Amino acid sequence: MKPTLALAAFVLVSVCAQPLLATPCEDVKSQIAQKLDAKGVKFYTLEVVDKDKDVDADSKVVGTCEGGAKKIVYKRGTAAAPAAAEPSKP
Repeated sequence: MKPTLALAAFVLVSVCAQPLLATPCEDVKSQIAQKLDAKGVKFYTLEVVDKDKDVDADSKVVGTCEGGAKKIVYKRGTAAAPAAAEPSKP
């Protein structure tokens, strides 16, 4: 009876953990952005790339997503500046 209970517990844990391993990239990217913003970090970009893609020397891998199939790359100082509104012409 105990081996059956242990097997059932193992199956339950593995089934429950499966969604955690395959976290969508936008969710992870959003969580990382919130942490960076809370620390006062400005002017950065977060990019989702395939796990096999090489990362530039000035970039850093800060997370993984979709079960390790992709990675999230942080690059400092490259945030797009907000577009200035053009004055309307009469």
